[in-house]
Amino acid sequence: MVLFDEVEEKFIETNGIKLHTMIIGEGPPLILLHGFPDFWYGWRSVIPDLKNDYKLIIPDMRGYNLSDKPKGVDNYKIEILMEDIKGLIEFLGLGKVFLAGHDWGGAVAWAFAEKYPDFLHKVAILNAPHPKIFQKKLRTDKKQQEASYYIFEFRKPDGEKFLFEDDYKWLKFAVFKGMKNKSNLTDFDKEQYLSAWKQPGAILGGVNYYRASTTSKDLTGIIKIPTLVIHGMEDVAVLSSVLDGLSDYVNDLKIVRAENSSHWVMHDQPELVVSSFKEFF
Repeated sequence: MVLFDEVEEKFIETNGIKLHTMIIGEGPPLILLHGFPDFWYGWRSVIPDLKNDYKLIIPDMRGYNLSDKPKGVDNYKIEILMEDIKGLIEFLGLGKVFLAGHDWGGAVAWAFAEKYPDFLHKVAILNAPHPKIFQKKLRTDKKQQEASYYIFEFRKPDGEKFLFEDDYKWLKFAVFKGMKNKSNLTDFDKEQYLSAWKQPGAILGGVNYYRASTTSKDLTGIIKIPTLVIHGMEDVAVLSSVLDGLSDYVNDLKIVRAENSSHWVMHDQPELVVSSFKEFF
């Protein structure tokens, strides 16, 4: 699958597993972490305009696409996901990096930025709520509870099974129909997503993130490194109210509100994401 001529494809050993990782570009290292139900390809809209300024390291997170998919919910706890990224940085000898994460990748980036600030210059979060704020919203905010109905479905026994029905109908709707800039997703792109979803164990791996998700008791949520938050304001799953109170947790915070974006801000407004990254990093 040749998508970018100069891309380097590696399987990198970290934390007892192998992460399928794409590396492209030149410059200071920038790690891009995808969310659910995505894979490395979710960053494709911003890669062309970032690769001349940064060395992009883009893994499939554990449980996704071509990366290892260890069995058992406990293998998807946030503490383990953080160690995957730490091992990735160490294996590649990157030193300090820039880190950006979308959705679940953002959740890992939030945690990593608190636990391992010495590994990072700065962190960017895209449509991923701060864990402490989100936990409170899920307990007390009726609108966010309704928007997050799928999370409660995933946590039920066999809660992932509906994702396979009608040729991945729900996933296609969430991704292909969920973004506003639908013209930015070609038939070829859709084929890549279907291929990733069909990898044995990939859907269960992604759902296990939700089943394992509890805020780590060791983390306070306080972030001391410079933090950029880009939020697609028309996200129907992660409501913009999660931005309220962020400054209570983040010492050095910049918020970019993408007014015309859904949850898939990298596809809806790639130019905004690129320019925000370049300005901030």
